[in-house]
Amino acid sequence: MATASQDALATASMIAGIGNPMSGQTSSLVLRIKELEEQHLAFRNSLVCAFNQMLDLKDINTGVHSTRLAEWALRVARKMDMPEERLYQVEVAALLHDIGKIGVPDAILKKPGPLTPEERSLINRHPEYSWSILRLFPGLEEASLYALHHHENVDGTGYPAGLKGNDIPMVSRIISVIDAFDAMVSNRCYRQGLPHSEAIARLRRSSGTQFDPDILQAFIPIAEQEAADVFAAAGTSMSAAL
Repeated sequence: MATASQDALATASMIAGIGNPMSGQTSSLVLRIKELEEQHLAFRNSLVCAFNQMLDLKDINTGVHSTRLAEWALRVARKMDMPEERLYQVEVAALLHDIGKIGVPDAILKKPGPLTPEERSLINRHPEYSWSILRLFPGLEEASLYALHHHENVDGTGYPAGLKGNDIPMVSRIISVIDAFDAMVSNRCYRQGLPHSEAIARLRRSSGTQFDPDILQAFIPIAEQEAADVFAAAGTSMSAAL
């Protein structure tokens, strides 16, 4: 029977062998791990693209809207000095913040008239639906939380949790601003899109209540000066939204 000291020596020898760069077995293991990591990342990226395509199939305006938001969100996040390693979560959250709308009937999403309180209550569940979908996939847990809270207001009057101020994740606050702006300037089945100047004026009027003033300060120059470039980068055009 091996003694405790012999077991310790055997374990130490095994660890030393694993750490030996000349070990063929170790090299194969490292390569296999790297290969699996690359496969996982490729699958996750394909999944994100597939979900965005699903939004296009559900409603072409929603899919294009989400693509524009991803471009804007990345620009604002960089202006807010967000670390580069977190930008993937920002992009995914902006792309798929509305994925939960697949759980809302088209009759409500595309209703040409005012919503009833019951219909409004149902459509207000879509951030929770988005969270419930995204959180199931390893590596997207952070993005799922951003999607969950993208309709919170900085004064605490938003949904689903009524979070206030800095309790709302920064990325959710970013999406809240750019989501509202893009919705205002885009045509909907129940109204025409607003002129950019009017949409920006409405953002300013809601500073400190619905929207984070610092996020607005970062985004408004983009909306005013770089909108055409952002639409082009998203593969669409200003005329597609107006």
